[in-house]
Amino acid sequence: MAQNQNEGERIAKVIARAGLASRREAEAWIAAGRVAVNGAKITSPALNVTRADRIVVDGKPLPGAERTRLFLYHKPRGLVTTSSDPQGRPTIFGALPKNLPRLISVGRLDLSTEGLLLLTNDGGLARALELPATGWLRRYRVRAYGKVTQPQLDALRDGVTVDGVNYGPIDAVLDREQTSNVWITFAIREGKNREVRNVLRHLSLQVGRLIRVSFGPFQLGELEEGAVAEIPTRILRDQLGEKLTKAAGADFSAPIVEREAPKQPRAAPTPPRSEAKRHEAAGQHAKPEKRRPRSEKRIVGRPSRGEGRRDTYDPRENSPTRSAARTTLPRKRGRDKPRGHK
Repeated sequence: MAQNQNEGERIAKVIARAGLASRREAEAWIAAGRVAVNGAKITSPALNVTRADRIVVDGKPLPGAERTRLFLYHKPRGLVTTSSDPQGRPTIFGALPKNLPRLISVGRLDLSTEGLLLLTNDGGLARALELPATGWLRRYRVRAYGKVTQPQLDALRDGVTVDGVNYGPIDAVLDREQTSNVWITFAIREGKNREVRNVLRHLSLQVGRLIRVSFGPFQLGELEEGAVAEIPTRILRDQLGEKLTKAAGADFSAPIVEREAPKQPRAAPTPPRSEAKRHEAAGQHAKPEKRRPRSEKRIVGRPSRGEGRRDTYDPRENSPTRSAARTTLPRKRGRDKPRGHK
C-alpha cells in the first residue's frame, strides 16, 4: 500500500476515473468496507495509491482507467439532472443512449430548464469545471413575463443580494420586448442554485423559458433536443489548457472503451390465425367482414392540414422557426437545345 501520501492519487479519485462511481459514491463504498488495496480492506478515503497498487471493489479488480471524455447534451425540459429521483421523475441518465460510458454532469440544470449540459466520465474534470475559480461563463437565453429596462439590467454588473444570498457580477442584455414578456441574454460565472430565476424575480420578472446556450467555450449550436455529441480529444485538450488539465488530473493518453447498447429480448412471434379460428376461440361463428360504403372509406396516408410539421427552436434566432421546406429540382421542359438550333 502506498505509504507516501504525497505520491499517487486519492483512492476515491482513482475509482471515479475507472468509471465505476463518482467520488462521493466511491467514498461511501470505502466507508462500507467494499474496497480493498493490496489485499487489505480500507475504511478511509484519505489514502493515495499508485499504478503499482492492486485495488479491488466488491471482490473484483478495478478496471483500467479510461480516457477523459466530455460530451455535449441538449437537455429537454421535464428531466431531472440526477441518477435517480425519489419522486420517480424521469432523469437525464435514463434518457441517454445505453452505449455511453458512465457519465456525471458538470453542474445541474433544474427540471424546467433546457439547453446545454456538459457530461463527462471524469469526476476530477467535472469538479474543476464547476468551481467558480475556473471562471467559465455560462450564457442563457431567457423569456420572462413582465417589463424591465436596460439600466435595471446594467445594475447587475456590480452583483446583487437576493434573500440574503450574494450573487456575483451578471452581464444581462435586453434583446427584445413583446406585449407581455421580454427576451434577455443572461451571462454568469458562478452558477449558484436557481441564480437566474432568483435574480429576475428580484426584478419582478417571472421566467417562462430558460435555455442555456453555452458553457465556457462550448456552444449548444444546432444540437437537437435530446441529442448527445462528444468533443474530440484534441479539441478538449486545447480548450482546457495545460493549467486546467493539470488541476482536473485529466488523462488523455488512456484508451477509449467502446460499449455496445444492451440488446432487448425479442418477443416470440405469434402464429397467424385465420378469421374463423379467431372467432372459434372466442366462442363465436366466423362472420364475413362488412364492406364499408365507398363514401365512408377513409383516405389513409394523407396528413391533414398542419400534421407532420414540427416547430424547432433556434436560440440564435430568439424565436421558433419552421423546419426547412422540402425542395425538388425543376422538371425539364421542351428540348435541351436552344431555339433555332437544327
